[in-house]
Amino acid sequence: MNKITLIFSLVLSLMFQAKPINDSIDFTDHINRVLWDDCDACGCAAGSGSSGFESLLNPQFIGIKYFAQHYKAKENMFVKDLSQDQYFNTLQVWGKIPVTKNLSVYASLPFHFHEKKTMQGDINISGIGDLNVMGIYRLMNSKDNFHQLNGGLGVKVPLGKFDEKGISGVNPSFQLGTGSWDYQAALNYKFQKNKLALLVNTDYTVKTVNKKHYRFGNQWNYAATGFYQIAGNEKTIFSAKAGLQGEVYDKNKQFNEVLPNTAGSALYGKLGFEASYKKFSLGGEVMLPAYSNLAGGDIEARSRFSVFINFGI
Repeated sequence: MNKITLIFSLVLSLMFQAKPINDSIDFTDHINRVLWDDCDACGCAAGSGSSGFESLLNPQFIGIKYFAQHYKAKENMFVKDLSQDQYFNTLQVWGKIPVTKNLSVYASLPFHFHEKKTMQGDINISGIGDLNVMGIYRLMNSKDNFHQLNGGLGVKVPLGKFDEKGISGVNPSFQLGTGSWDYQAALNYKFQKNKLALLVNTDYTVKTVNKKHYRFGNQWNYAATGFYQIAGNEKTIFSAKAGLQGEVYDKNKQFNEVLPNTAGSALYGKLGFEASYKKFSLGGEVMLPAYSNLAGGDIEARSRFSVFINFGI
């Protein structure tokens, strides 16, 4: 719990210790370019939902993001220690296009390249993941622009390959896709004043049965992230961010039978930065687990890292 306390204290200090500055620079566009972490945990190459999106207020853009995850898992049933390293890597193309004043459409297409190290040798898979599409609607915007609330409904199109053999391992999410049509609902709240911003997000993904009669468990994500603008002018902005992000997974099923050791949850602390120059924005983030209980303890979350570059169009 020390990690949770440290990160949470940092967020609170950013929110409450910084004093309002009348001549501060408005970094709305900069915060608006902070995007989703579009990957499930545990590799969730099953790739459906997201692990919480940072903002639903992005201007029109195209971008590329790299996202890496590291887990430790049991090698086999006769090994007590978590000795197997599993690496999940995703390179993702995304974009967001406004349709009306309050309605936008977001889409992302990932390319996964995953690896796990076993006693029999390394196992690698790579290929296109599942396509995500979401409609985003602005539900509320205060007159002073300090508060904003957005909602979204989305669908995941099963373009990624689902390998039935992969579900026999410790981590059945060692896949390129779920093989199923999955559906997501999301809410995003933003508070911004002067050089401070706070984003609170939650989303829930309903996963359906695929052609192999396998169903990944539904997923709930939540996150709170604080931002503070360190420097900036009319063209350039640099800010730091810190927060917490949690994920909860329901049990997987096959032929409608519940599979043991497939549910779990994890909580991460995260630190990162965002920088922008004119229409370009660059960001990076490191996440470390404060709590991990995945697959009945057979999998342990270790670390995550992401970096993105976007261009406003």
